[in-house]
Amino acid sequence: MRRHPQMIRRFQGSMGAYLVTGASKGIGRSVALLLAEHGHQVILLARDSKELRTTLALVKKSSENSFSLPCDLASPSQISETAQNLVKSIEGLDGLVHNAGSIHPVQPMMDADVSQWSRSIQVNLIGVQDLTQRLFPLLKGPQHSRVTTISSGASLRPVGSWSAYCTAKAGLDMWARCMAEEGRDHNISAISVAPGIVDTGMQEDIRAADPAEFPSHEAFVSYHTDGHLTDPDDVASLLYPLITEHTMQQSGQRFDVRDL
Repeated sequence: MRRHPQMIRRFQGSMGAYLVTGASKGIGRSVALLLAEHGHQVILLARDSKELRTTLALVKKSSENSFSLPCDLASPSQISETAQNLVKSIEGLDGLVHNAGSIHPVQPMMDADVSQWSRSIQVNLIGVQDLTQRLFPLLKGPQHSRVTTISSGASLRPVGSWSAYCTAKAGLDMWARCMAEEGRDHNISAISVAPGIVDTGMQEDIRAADPAEFPSHEAFVSYHTDGHLTDPDDVASLLYPLITEHTMQQSGQRFDVRDL
């Protein structure tokens, strides 16, 4: 494959290279923009969309060697192809931010279609493992590489009609702890961070759910109407120090932005 001229690990003035999943909107978009503003090269990974292209254009204003990789984490073949191309094209990664996620299906677990339930586990959990494993050659080495997973309060408590999401997020917290345990010998650390209730597209999907199938629907509508949702840019500002500076001693820990 011909090497893209922007696909280099570091460029002059760069503070490091970070890959952000779900980077086209919401928290991922805000994190990508903030990393770029601080001089990092950013690799934006998300499904191909106008939002991804728009976000990349904004990122490149601060970090001209940043680039995007269209990839749907619901597709193992796309994960494989994307990772193979990246491993061939760059020298290393200073960090991964696993932000991409899906709330669907929002249905009682005995009514949910098994294919949709499985897709949620694929996007929210299995895709994280698959992508990280394939990018392992870019993470291990003399540099300290930091892996950050975006957790949720749903990883600690069950929410009616969110069984797939709750299960995946609980698994993701343990995945980060396992990554911390096994990554230690390779200079890789891993943490998980719960961002709180943030004004993102996922919240829009939650409010669009059928109230008859989602017992907490009214509460989530009120979070929006009463102004209780946090701005993604504010969350990114709190996440940034953890993403770029968390230590090996902090590896394996779970954080909540509301405690920072």
